[in-house]
Amino acid sequence: MHLVIGLGNPGPKYEGTRHNIGAAALGELAQRYGLSWSTHKRSNCAMAQGRIGNQPTILARPRSMMNLSGQPVKTLLQFYKLDYSQLIVLFDDIELGFGEIAARSGGGDHGHKGLRSISQQLGTKEYHKVGIGIGRPPGRMEVSSFVLKPFSKAEQASVPIVLADAADAVESLLSS
Repeated sequence: MHLVIGLGNPGPKYEGTRHNIGAAALGELAQRYGLSWSTHKRSNCAMAQGRIGNQPTILARPRSMMNLSGQPVKTLLQFYKLDYSQLIVLFDDIELGFGEIAARSGGGDHGHKGLRSISQQLGTKEYHKVGIGIGRPPGRMEVSSFVLKPFSKAEQASVPIVLADAADAVESLLSS
C-alpha cells in the first residue's frame, strides 16, 4: 500500500492558488479512478482509498495549513502501519518552470515549509516527492505572496494538463 499526499492550504480562499497545486493534482488522481472522499478524523485529512493501477493506495490531503502538514502525514503513516518509503508527496515547486514535473526520492526541501514539516515529523527526507513547477516570483515579489496568488489567465488554460502530468508521475512511481 502507498500513501499519496497532496499539499495545499485548506478552505476556499486558497483554491486555485499556486500553493494548492499539489492538492489539485491529488484531486485529479481521485477523479481518474472514481475515488470518493471521506474524513480521517484522527489525522484531520480528507482521504480517498482505492487501487491506482494495481497498487492499493490512500490519497490524503491534510486539512491543516501547509506549514503544519507533518503531523497529519505522520499520523496516517502510523495508523496504516506504513513506512516512509511508501509515501509520495505532491507539492508546488518554485525551482521548476511552470508546468514542469520532477519526481525524486529523498533530497532536501528546497525551502518548502510543507516538506520541511513532513521531514521533521518523520525524522527523514527519504520519501518520494513529486514537484509541480509553478515558476519563480516576478521581479522582487516575495515568494509567500507569489505562491498564494492564482495562476495567470495564460497559465490557467494549461493547469489541467499540468495536473494530468503530475498524476501520470504518481502512476509511474506506483508502477515501478
